[in-house]
Amino acid sequence: MVGIVGYGAHVPSYRIKVEEIAKVWGDDPVALSRGLVVNEKSVPSPDEDTATIAVTAARYALARAGIDPKKIGAVYVGSESHPYAVKPSATIVAEAVGASPELTAADLEFACKAGTAGIQMSMGLVDSGMVEYALAIGADTSQGAPGDALEYTASAGGAAYIIGEKNTLADIEHTCSYTTDTPDFYRREGEDYPSHGGRFTGEPAYFKHVLGAAKMLFEETDSKPEDYDYACFHQPNGKFYLRAGKQLGFTTEQIQQGLLTPNIGNTYSGAVPLALSNILDVAEPGDKIFVVSYGSGAGSDGFTLTVKDEIEQRRDLAPKTEDIISNKTYVDYAVYAKYKGKIKM
Repeated sequence: MVGIVGYGAHVPSYRIKVEEIAKVWGDDPVALSRGLVVNEKSVPSPDEDTATIAVTAARYALARAGIDPKKIGAVYVGSESHPYAVKPSATIVAEAVGASPELTAADLEFACKAGTAGIQMSMGLVDSGMVEYALAIGADTSQGAPGDALEYTASAGGAAYIIGEKNTLADIEHTCSYTTDTPDFYRREGEDYPSHGGRFTGEPAYFKHVLGAAKMLFEETDSKPEDYDYACFHQPNGKFYLRAGKQLGFTTEQIQQGLLTPNIGNTYSGAVPLALSNILDVAEPGDKIFVVSYGSGAGSDGFTLTVKDEIEQRRDLAPKTEDIISNKTYVDYAVYAKYKGKIKM
């Protein structure tokens, strides 16, 4: 069965607190933190971008997989903040990890679910026998306009997954998708910051698709919430994540391990891949995991996984997600604005 052979995560070490941003714009930090369920977010340094985050995560995934990178036949990098408009991040990653040149590579874009789209594409290539292994990555250094609500959550990070059939750490037993044309969030070519529909991003966008994909997954696998040990969803903020979990019937214990937004913000394409990596860091053989991503535009991908015995021998071969997140240095708004290129000369 197709599954995860290796996984790795990376989050930049710099952080800025919600209260530091609120101080600049005269907002109430307590109300914001409670309303969004976000306390701080990650900030990329000037020498970090989607490509460098993806490379680091991919190297960790290879360490856990224990395979020759030359056996990777496809590399996909999902992001909405690729460093080049015309130059794929995927080729940079492939070269950096030693997988080139006998492979196919492409950048993917579907707002925050481009990473899980890459996992689905990788599954298809592996299952068809076209490639032995494929590398799928979700990573972002997301943008939020100064003073906009997104500035409190838009952050940076990502995770990588090597998909294959041999020696899997977790089998991907089923996947499905739920997609419509919904203009809740968008950024035109050449614009520095995205636009969004405010409250419109909730009910007709996030919840319609996440709940729709989740219900499809339950129906197609003939399962229910209590059949799973862990569940995680896209997390543009902690509030949406917790509400989705409750509406679907999951307990706090089932969804807590995947909730990372309060401490690192919304890593966009990296959000669900990072949540899943944090779950795999602690899951036991036989545990079942329920996953639903979301990307504005809009769509959700759903997955069910079962953890294998191999996880116990190989997950300590690379840094764990919580250890990466706990390595942090706080910056003030001036440094943050400089690093994010918000100061225009």
